[in-house]
Order: sequence, then structure tokens, then C-alpha cells
Amino acid sequence: MLEIRNLSKSYIGKTALTKVDLKLAPGEIIGLFGENGAGKSTLMKCILGFLQYQGEITLDGEAITRKNIARLSFATSEHSFFPNLTTSGHKEFYEMHFPSFREKRYRGLMEFFDLPENKPLKRFSTGQKNQFEVILALCQGADYILMDEPFAGNDIFNREDFYKVLSGILEPEETVLLSTHLLEEVEAFISRAILIRHGQIAGDVFMTDLEDEGKTLVGYVKETYQYRADRVSRALSDLTDEE
Repeated sequence: MLEIRNLSKSYIGKTALTKVDLKLAPGEIIGLFGENGAGKSTLMKCILGFLQYQGEITLDGEAITRKNIARLSFATSEHSFFPNLTTSGHKEFYEMHFPSFREKRYRGLMEFFDLPENKPLKRFSTGQKNQFEVILALCQGADYILMDEPFAGNDIFNREDFYKVLSGILEPEETVLLSTHLLEEVEAFISRAILIRHGQIAGDVFMTDLEDEGKTLVGYVKETYQYRADRVSRALSDLTDEE
């Protein structure tokens, strides 16, 4: 169990997270949603220890340190590669540092994305770099796989097919926390949705509960955020009046 208690994070002159409490259980596939600047990336970086914070984050009751950090992996469109190293070179590096590296999964995903083995990462397209970062995160052997907008630069067909593949390869104990703006694409893939707004948890619901209530994920988000359907018409009216 990954537990977050009373988590707060402030940058100079700005509050990013305020008293966040969450529990992420083994085997969950969780969508993390929110507007730009809501705190999604900050939350993930706090979990991984990239940022200092107030509060407590534990993994099975223990603080996250060098002893258990390998149980967490991270894929982000910001990239964390050795640019001159090939994909096979990265694989060797991961195998040296992560004893639970999933060789069979790696081979299957490399074939699925049709990525070259002996090409330096600096020569990859943005979409290919994102694909490879997702592969490494999934093959590291982690129990909790965090993904922050991992599919930037990928076409819709690649994304949709990947969700299907991911659903088929995950082990029962693996947990995925996926931050994305593509609500409708992941609705059928995730088991739980967490909403962040202004650095606070605005909603937390299991998809089965939404189905029982006859609600869609988009509808739930709009309802939670009190989305105004007349937002566009009001803006256009104001702009027209100014002219």
C-alpha cells in the first residue's frame, strides 16, 4: 500500500499541494486528472522524492528511501535518458541496477512499438522517446508505476492499442498511476479516478461506482469542477460587446 498523509508542498510564493491524503492499493489502475497547474506532476515528484514536502509518504508502512525506491518507477515526457546511449545500452544499465527487470516484457513492448535496438536516443523522435520511457518504467520491475503525460507526441492509434496491451500484461500486484488530460481515451482502462484542483483532492471515485450511477468520467469531472456549459458563449458575447 502506498499511503500519502497530510501532504503539502509550496514553492516560493505559491502553494502547489494542500493536505493531500491518498491510499493507492496494489493492483489498481488509477487515472489522475486535473487542470494545468493543479498539482498532478508535483504529487508524483513528491512520491518519488524528487521534491521536499511536508507530510508523510510511506510504502507498506515504511518511508521511501534507497532501500525500497526500486519498487517505484516513473515515465514522463520530460525524459531522463543518456542521450548518446542506445536502447540496448539503456536495457543493460537497467538490468544492472534493477534485479527484477522484466526481460520478456521489454522484448514484447520493443516489438510492439517497433523501436530500434542500436540507435542513440538523441536520434529518436519525441513520440519514440516517450514510448521508450514508458517501456523502461513498465519493465523495471516496480510495484508502483507512475506515468505523467507519457503519450505526448503519439498518435491516437498507438495510444489506444497501448492501453489494450497494458491491460493484458500487468500483473495483479502492479499499480499504475496515470496522469493525463485524455479522459475519454482512458475511461475504459482505469479502475479509479482521482481529481485534483488547486492542489487539493476534489474527487476520488471507482469507475464501477460511476457505471452503477450511469455517469461518464467526463460528466463526473464536469460535475465535480462545476463546469459552466455557457462558458464559451459568455466569453464570445463579452468579446463581441467589446468590439
